[in-house]
Amino acid sequence: MIELEGLTKHYGDKVAVDDLTFTVRPGIVTGFLGPNGAGKSTTMRMMLDLDNPTAGTVRIDGKHYRQLRDPLTYIGALLEAKSVHGGRSAANHLLCLAQSNGIPRGRVSEVLDTVGLSAVAKKRAKGFSLGMSQRLGIAAALLGDPRVLLFDEPVNGLDPEGIHWIRNLMKNLASQGRTVFVSSHLMSEMALTAEHLIVIGQGRLMADTSMRDFIQQNSRSYVRMRSPEREKLLDLLHSEGIDAAVAGNGSLEVDGVPADRLGELAAAHQLVLHELSPQQASLEEAFMQLTAESVEYHAHDGEPVPAQAGAAPGARTPEPAGARPGEPQPSGWGADWQKKRS
Repeated sequence: MIELEGLTKHYGDKVAVDDLTFTVRPGIVTGFLGPNGAGKSTTMRMMLDLDNPTAGTVRIDGKHYRQLRDPLTYIGALLEAKSVHGGRSAANHLLCLAQSNGIPRGRVSEVLDTVGLSAVAKKRAKGFSLGMSQRLGIAAALLGDPRVLLFDEPVNGLDPEGIHWIRNLMKNLASQGRTVFVSSHLMSEMALTAEHLIVIGQGRLMADTSMRDFIQQNSRSYVRMRSPEREKLLDLLHSEGIDAAVAGNGSLEVDGVPADRLGELAAAHQLVLHELSPQQASLEEAFMQLTAESVEYHAHDGEPVPAQAGAAPGARTPEPAGARPGEPQPSGWGADWQKKRS
C-alpha cells in the first residue's frame, strides 16, 4: 500500500505538487493520470525518496522509503528506462542491484526470463533499443519480488506483443495482492489495464475513483438509433415523452433511456431499426473533459503560426506573458538510486 498525506513540492515559486492526499491499495491496478506538467513524475520521485517534499509524507506499507532496509524487496520501480550503466551487460546491471539489496544471484536469470531478455543477458545495455531497455527496467523493478510496484510509461518503445505482455503482467501482479501504480499517457491502454484512477492537474487531486465511475461522471452516455422511418420514430419517441436529437448522419441520439426499452418500443410499433447501439464515452474523452482547465501546455490545430517579422530563422520566440516554467525533467530512478545507495 502507498499512502500520501498532504504531499507538496515547490520549485522556487512554482508549485509542482499541491497538498496531495490519496491511497494506492493492493489487489488492483491503479492508473495515475494528468496532463503534461501536472506533477506526476515529481510525485512518483517523492514516493521513492528521490525528491524531498516541501510538506507532507509518503509511506510504503507504513514506512518512509528511507526507512526500508533493502528497498528493492519492498518496492520496485520503472521511472526511466535508459538509466543504466551502458557498459554493463543486462545481467551485470541486475546483479549489481541484487547484491546491494541482499537478493539471491539466481533471481537475475529468473527476471531476465520473465521479461524475455535471456538471449541478450550478456549484451551491453548501451546497445539496447528503447523497447529492450524498457524490459530491462521492468526486470529491475521485479528483481526483489516486491509487494509494491511503480511503473511510469511502461509501454514506451514496446511493440504490440510487448504491450500485450506488460498489460497482462500488471494485471497478474495485482491479482497476487500486490500494489500496482502505473502512469501513462496512452489512454486506450490505461482503459484496458487499470481498475482505479488517480487524476491530478496542476499538482492538485482531481479524481480518486474507479475507472467505471470516472467515465460515467465525466462523459455523456446515450443510445444511437437509425431507421429508414426516421420521422415516424421521432413522432413515437416524442409521444412517449422521450427527447431525441437528430445527429449529422441522420441518426437519432437519445439520452437517459436504456437501449432495451427503446428497442422494445420500436418493435411494439413495428418500426424497422437499422441501428440501436449504446454509446459510452472513452477514457480519453472523459479525461479531456475533466482536465480541460488544467492543461498547462496548449498546442493548436490549424496552420502553423508564422515567425515574427525580422526574426532570424530558428530564433526562439519569447514566452507569453504569465507563462509558467515547465516542471523539472526527472533524472533516472536507477541513476539517482545508485547515488543514494553509494
